[in-house]
Amino acid sequence: MSLFGKVEAEIEIKASAYKFYEVNSKRVAEAPKFCPNFIQSVDLVEGEWGQEGCIVCWYFIFDGKAVMSKEVMEAIDDKNHSVTFKVIGGILMELYKSFKFVVQATPKGEGSLVRWTLEYEKLNVDDPESNTMLEFAIGVTKDIDAHLTHE
Repeated sequence: MSLFGKVEAEIEIKASAYKFYEVNSKRVAEAPKFCPNFIQSVDLVEGEWGQEGCIVCWYFIFDGKAVMSKEVMEAIDDKNHSVTFKVIGGILMELYKSFKFVVQATPKGEGSLVRWTLEYEKLNVDDPESNTMLEFAIGVTKDIDAHLTHE
């Protein structure tokens, strides 16, 4: 077994690639409105909303518990509708040495295809893969899509 891992998932949504990307880049502060079943609040710690290098704290329900994840918006790619978040504190740093979320939305028909890629380094070889966090990301995607299609 390796300490390094990567899990991926793709999900088709009805919302446009740009609208979904915008929620994950320029409209991060509104995340609790888009997916209240998952995200309780988002605080800007440093920088400006939607700018590379800004630091945000996400407060969310994970595995039945209220938790926090402190993250840097490491890369924002307007052309490819992609955002990379690097975790720097909170619950995931208790479980992993490093953790990144990459979310990309690609136009597909009248909607889009959202790809989540989670890259991480486990603290211990025997620690589980990050499938639970991937399922969380899929749930968030579905909630955002439902909100965007009724916006």
